[in-house]
Amino acid sequence: MKPVFTRVLPALLLVSLVAAAAPDGAKRVSLFNGKDLTGWTVEKCEAAVDNGDILIQDGNGLVQSEKMYADFVLEFEWKALAEDNWDSGVYFRYDSVPKNKVWPPKYQANLRKGMEGNVEGIEGAKSEGLIKAHEWNTFKFTVKGDAAEMEINGKPAWKGKGLEGPASGFIAFQAEVPTGGQHRFRNIFITELK
Repeated sequence: MKPVFTRVLPALLLVSLVAAAAPDGAKRVSLFNGKDLTGWTVEKCEAAVDNGDILIQDGNGLVQSEKMYADFVLEFEWKALAEDNWDSGVYFRYDSVPKNKVWPPKYQANLRKGMEGNVEGIEGAKSEGLIKAHEWNTFKFTVKGDAAEMEINGKPAWKGKGLEGPASGFIAFQAEVPTGGQHRFRNIFITELK
């Protein structure tokens, strides 16, 4: 018979790993099924599902979540298709787009060349040198209260505070194709924090 320690240790390790993967007992769920745009609305642009990715095809607008989120961890992969000067972004915590505008005024985790992952309006929310040009990149973006932090390709990028405005809002991928080119998004997951 095995000692109690060797029987209990694997179970304790499994419980620890599950707890670490889901902060505050929250559940990580997929926001994109890889087949269609269920759970999303396409606003003032063209987007499609292509080879299991969301492909921003044309126009200026948003591919917006149908649901609003308050505190969360958003994980996704993205890839710019433009050879140079790519530009897109991920908007969050907004409840509407002003009339006669195509995007909300804030907040955006930028996907513009040279500014990838930066969020204007949050002190210290800047990084550089973590992006792989013309390849898939992974973002892990945490928003809680007035604070946010970004991890890019598995490395800490920044932590900052200063979020204002709605306590919850939509999440959207920005289409800025005429000047910033097409983008692909995949493996999109969210963990709502309590």
